[in-house]
Amino acid sequence: MSISNMSKLTKLDVSRNSFTGNVPKDLGNLTKLEVLNLAGNQLTNEHLASEVGFLTSLTNCKFLKNLWIGNNPFKGTLPNSLGNLPIALESFTASACQFRGTIPTGIGNLTNLIWLDLGANDLTGSIPTTLGRLKKLQRLHIAGNRLRGSIPNDLCHLKNLGYLHLSSNKLSGSIPSCFGDLPALQELFLDSNVLAFNIPTSLWSLRDLLVLNLSSNFLTGNLPPEVGNMKSITTLDLSKNLVSEQFIRNHSQVIGGPYLSQVSKCFFNKLQGEIPNGGPFVNFTAESFMFNEALCGAPHFQVMACDKNNRTQSWKTKSFILKYILLPVGSTVTLVVFIVLWIRRRDNMEIPTPIDSWLPGTHEKISHQQLLYATNDFGEDNLIGKGSQGMVYKGVLSNGLTVAIKVFNLEFQGALRSFDSECEVMQGIRHRNLVRIITCCSNLDFKALVLEYMPNGSLEKWLYSHNYFLDLIQRLNIMIDVASALEYLHHDCSSLVVHCDLKPSNVLLDDDMVAHVADFGIAKLLTKTESMQQTKTLGTIGYMAPGKLWDLVDGSISRKKPMDEMFTGDLTLKTWVESLSNSVIQVVDANLLRREDEDLATKLSCLSSIMALALACTTDSPEERLNMKDAVVELKKSRMKLLM
Repeated sequence: MSISNMSKLTKLDVSRNSFTGNVPKDLGNLTKLEVLNLAGNQLTNEHLASEVGFLTSLTNCKFLKNLWIGNNPFKGTLPNSLGNLPIALESFTASACQFRGTIPTGIGNLTNLIWLDLGANDLTGSIPTTLGRLKKLQRLHIAGNRLRGSIPNDLCHLKNLGYLHLSSNKLSGSIPSCFGDLPALQELFLDSNVLAFNIPTSLWSLRDLLVLNLSSNFLTGNLPPEVGNMKSITTLDLSKNLVSEQFIRNHSQVIGGPYLSQVSKCFFNKLQGEIPNGGPFVNFTAESFMFNEALCGAPHFQVMACDKNNRTQSWKTKSFILKYILLPVGSTVTLVVFIVLWIRRRDNMEIPTPIDSWLPGTHEKISHQQLLYATNDFGEDNLIGKGSQGMVYKGVLSNGLTVAIKVFNLEFQGALRSFDSECEVMQGIRHRNLVRIITCCSNLDFKALVLEYMPNGSLEKWLYSHNYFLDLIQRLNIMIDVASALEYLHHDCSSLVVHCDLKPSNVLLDDDMVAHVADFGIAKLLTKTESMQQTKTLGTIGYMAPGKLWDLVDGSISRKKPMDEMFTGDLTLKTWVESLSNSVIQVVDANLLRREDEDLATKLSCLSSIMALALACTTDSPEERLNMKDAVVELKKSRMKLLM
């Protein structure tokens, strides 16, 4: 019996499973439906580049109140008919669905919405002014997209809004001063945009505001005395802006207030004066106040000591110099720097900003607490992989970015060495076919790497599971991707990098099925003089990487693992392929070739070339093997032959 025939069904919850395939468009037949929860699966859109069709069918579900579809790789665009969904709809969550295009203006018709979440997608364009019609809205989350333009004043009509998250977009202009007229606002996240000009003084009148994050923008000006009005504030983050003011004189009320439990981050600004040493400041660290202009205070803040005796006279002298000499010069320089940074950030901003250096102290680490929050306390539902050295979890950072978090099991003897090795190897390499390390968490008893999330999992899953299939072109593209990564590691890095553990489980696929090589825990660095820095005891490596690649290639074509039970004694994957080198059709995965295929001859010729190339790269003599540059060229020739 089809679900769509259950006409009296009121609640359908299939969340947090591993369902794949398209969402049926006849769900609209469930006219009594009140709750539809599809979140946390691998569901897709029928046509990846088109509108998400099943949403249109739900316009027939007149009683629908809750629609939750987040964390599915739907891709496609949100249909204009979104505004025709039932007027009864109260919550619509669709985060991390890989949606493209713009936010439909018709969404403003859903006037009973209380919760709207479109975060962590790839949405572009501007924030629709029609959102201002959603007078009942309490939570609005559209962070982690590529939205541009200014923040519309229309959002100030949302008097019930308690949670507003616009972080990690490309929003510009000023912060609307009317945000101070949102009486219910408790959490405001505007960080990681390109907002400029002064912080509106009206914000400081939000007495019930608990969290204010304005970090990583280009905000300027002084912090006014009205900051002291924020008696309920628990988290205040103004870091990485151009804010300035005498610190203690005007703001000790709020910064030293009784409710501030989270570190107030004010680094990378131009704050001055003494940092209080009492109240919540007892638990603050130097990190909160780094890179400011002239702060002083206790030694643990790592700032200069305050001059208790001459503070007044010294301040007058400094004020004169700052006001009449340095201020005009500084203002000019600041303006120039602001313009340059704004242009660069507007064109090149990514979410989040990648770590450019692994030298100690120069990259932003993430805290253990943040990782707990991102992974639901490292819950089972977030676990996506495990091995002898640790676990890999899927997580969503505070800016809406979905990541993979590799947590090392420090009880395993080689885990710490593996963590150090990955950091060392990855510090100077960047390539589209290598998994990028975004940041890390490194404590005495906890080590983790935060990596790019690859929604399509590992190549192993696609090769050896009956639920997945790769056609010949896809497999060839993956071979080229992996070979290109190895070519870069072997020939284009300052130090030769040998992966040493290349296998299908360490090749990950992004949402476009582009392959990325991962797991450098036992990689080796070879200098030009061939001195070797070992990260784990292994046998002599010679020049093994091409051979490892071609174990992977043979496995991709034959769908057999090198450790398959059929390979016993002297029979290996390589010798088996060699013995059948003149009968390709007996070697390759049966799903790749059908005798009725019109292009069977072309496919056979292409596969023969690939097999010959694989065997040439696994000869016993390292000197006779092809290097990776030549291997990439030959693979691309095979692809051209197949596409012609």
